[in-house]
Amino acid sequence: MTVVVVALGSNLGDRLGNLRAALGLLQEQGVAITARSSVWQTAPVPAAQPPFLNAVVVGETSLPALELLRALKAIEHKLGRRPERRWGPRPADLDLLFYGDEKIELPDLKVPHERINERNFVLAPLAEALPGPMPVLGGTATEALAKVGLEGLARFAAL
Repeated sequence: MTVVVVALGSNLGDRLGNLRAALGLLQEQGVAITARSSVWQTAPVPAAQPPFLNAVVVGETSLPALELLRALKAIEHKLGRRPERRWGPRPADLDLLFYGDEKIELPDLKVPHERINERNFVLAPLAEALPGPMPVLGGTATEALAKVGLEGLARFAAL
């Protein structure tokens, strides 16, 4: 079993319902959830769209990394995401942040996920779900969050 960390996001429709549905679908796809963050509301980037809800889950899976990526994309599709403009509004966004302590550099998959240390909307929930050192990157999400700050973030609900 490999420990994986997945970021969940939604800014269309029933945002909280979408995150909770994604969590259930992750479990159906073979990810045993071992930790989860609170749900955080965050300002959208770019700004001309609804605010996001974001969360992070930690789990264990026997799925190889590329199969897990396919499962994440299938969950997004099931929840209504369709290929549209990059960084546009979406009912579901699932990103593989960490896959064990592997570094993966493929055309469709880069792990650890790029720009983790720059994104407070990833770091705040990550600090809750994974309080220890981040795989591959070292340091903790709390330390990285202290550098970027909490501007635009607010705890929203339990996942």
